Amino acid sequence: MDAITDPRLISEVNDTNRPTREEAMAAVRTLLRWAGDNPEREGLIDTPKRVVEAYREFFAGYEMDPAAELSRTFEDVQGYDDIVMLRDIDLESHCEHHMVPILGRAHIAYMPTNRVVGISKIARVVEIFGKRLQTQETMTAQIADCITEALRPAGVAVLLDAKHQCMTTRGVHHPNVATITTQFTGVFKTDRELKDRFLRLAGYN
Repeated sequence: MDAITDPRLISEVNDTNRPTREEAMAAVRTLLRWAGDNPEREGLIDTPKRVVEAYREFFAGYEMDPAAELSRTFEDVQGYDDIVMLRDIDLESHCEHHMVPILGRAHIAYMPTNRVVGISKIARVVEIFGKRLQTQETMTAQIADCITEALRPAGVAVLLDAKHQCMTTRGVHHPNVATITTQFTGVFKTDRELKDRFLRLAGYN
């Protein structure tokens, strides 16, 4: 399934079945009581409103289309025939299992064929996919698929390097463990030298 038709790209909660703001705030009050605190005390009285506003920002990607960010392309590249790479893109997402942050960096490259896209748009794709509940493996594949579908390049390389707070602040409590996931397509998958070059430029080889 490609990035354009992946049902995860479309919000599964539409305007007819989305809980109201008031219902969401009531749910936060319930969680505060479940945690053992009093949602009516001074320090928590506005917490439900703040949490709902934060969630709107954290998960804004459900209302955005990453493919649309790549819809404007440029064919005049003056004979450029090498990779386009963005390194150290800030990555912020949330684990779909525990709803706690995933924080790290993304490194992305593609080999153009006959068109390129504004470099900020690649970073925007990472941001949109990040603003959804995710697993790192799924997000890595989604980014690669989206760029492939939109630009039809000769190949795409994606590397995500992130720490998951579901592992660093709970459970096994290993604060220094990072997770690395990769996805290589086209020439990055078939050309070992090109793949090694990408990894070297990203600082992993």
